[in-house]
Amino acid sequence: MSKAFDLSGRVAVVTGGNGGIGLGMATGLAQAGAAVLVAGRNAAKNAAAVKTLEALGAKAAAAEADVTVQAECRALMDAALARFGRLDVLVNNAGINIRKQPQDYSLEEWKSVLDTNLTSAFLCSQAAYPAMLKAGGGKIINIGSMLSIFGAAFAGPYGASKGGMVQLTKSLACAWAKDNIQVNAVLPGWIDTELTRAARKEVSGLHERVLARTPAGRWGDPADFGGIAVFLASSASDFLNGSAIPVDGGYSSLA
Repeated sequence: MSKAFDLSGRVAVVTGGNGGIGLGMATGLAQAGAAVLVAGRNAAKNAAAVKTLEALGAKAAAAEADVTVQAECRALMDAALARFGRLDVLVNNAGINIRKQPQDYSLEEWKSVLDTNLTSAFLCSQAAYPAMLKAGGGKIINIGSMLSIFGAAFAGPYGASKGGMVQLTKSLACAWAKDNIQVNAVLPGWIDTELTRAARKEVSGLHERVLARTPAGRWGDPADFGGIAVFLASSASDFLNGSAIPVDGGYSSLA
């Protein structure tokens, strides 16, 4: 492996890292040599994710955390420091969706999606900042969505949160570039995860429309995110800052 992509000695925290895209990214980081702390609210899934990463020969640990709570975000970063001694990479991947027409959402549902998807990324980034500053720099990877670009009638709060994620990424990138902290976003397309399997059940014809529009001719797989995670976490991306990169099989390239 090129030294530019070598993450040996680096430590990463991945929120929502116990499944789907988060685990795909955590796996890529582990394979590149990073120690990984996965954060999630499901203890059984956390334990399974740790086993998966350890089977690759990686140092791995898990922490139960509600990343909508500021104190728990700070405790999560403290856990990484206590276990591994430093913090170099943060992947803000935790997310939910509630699919309804705009007029049908309750205020509580709106707040739940925004808090889980967007506010959590702000809180975790803020909590990680002191450790990255002490380490002399760091990498923050925010998970947006194709709905950072497009609209969907059934995903108002989700789209708002993911559009906000791109703007938060740019703001943090501008603020912390002086501290050698690069902040970039990844915009997943239609990926085969628990969230999208539920969407296929709830939105008639979605599977067929996705395949018809995606030049790659398939749904994405969480494993497709290992490479972009390594790139954005490594010194190979030191001059990339504030970007939002689609990983969508070409979906967003079509008019």
